[in-house]
Amino acid sequence: MAQSTDPTAPPLVVQPPSRSAEELWALLQQESGLVVLFRHARAPGTGDPPTFRIDDCATQRNLDAAGQQQSRQLGEAFRQRQIPVARVLSSQWCRSLDTARLMDLAPVEPFPVLNSFFGDRTTEPQQTRALQQFILDQRNTPGVVVLVTHQVNITALTTLVPREGEAVLVRATPQGEIEVLGRI
Repeated sequence: MAQSTDPTAPPLVVQPPSRSAEELWALLQQESGLVVLFRHARAPGTGDPPTFRIDDCATQRNLDAAGQQQSRQLGEAFRQRQIPVARVLSSQWCRSLDTARLMDLAPVEPFPVLNSFFGDRTTEPQQTRALQQFILDQRNTPGVVVLVTHQVNITALTTLVPREGEAVLVRATPQGEIEVLGRI
C-alpha cells in the first residue's frame, strides 16, 4: 500500500484479511508490540448530556450493571489466557476509566488522547495522529498495551465500528503503518 505524499498525513492503516478469535488470542499470548483498542463496556445511550463535565461522573453516561459485568468478563478472558499486559491506558471519561479498572489487568493510566471527540470533531485529526504515533511507539513494547476509548476514536483510526466492549487488535508495521489484525 502506498504512503501519502503529504508529509503531515498520518500513517496509513492496513487491513489484511481478519483472523479468527483464537488466532488473535494466540497472537496476544506470543507477540510483543500489540495494542488492543477496547470500546468501553455497555453504557446505555449515545453521547453525553449537555451538562457533561469530565471531572464529574454524575454528568456523564456511565456503565450500567451489565457494562460493569462485561468489563469484569473482559479482564477474566485476558487472565484465563495469561495475556501479558504491559500497560492499561484509558480515556478520562468515567465509562472508559470504569471499564479499564473493572478489567483489573494493570494500574489504569488516564490518557487524554483517548478522550471522545463525539461532541467536538475539531480535535479528531490531532487526537488520531497522536494515537497513531503512540501505537507506532509501542512496536517493541514487551507485552500487550490495552487502550480503553470510544467508538468514534476507534473508527477514526481503523474505519471499524466496534460494539460496546469489543476490541480491535492493531500493531505498527516496520513500514510505519498501523495494521488492523482483527476484532475480539
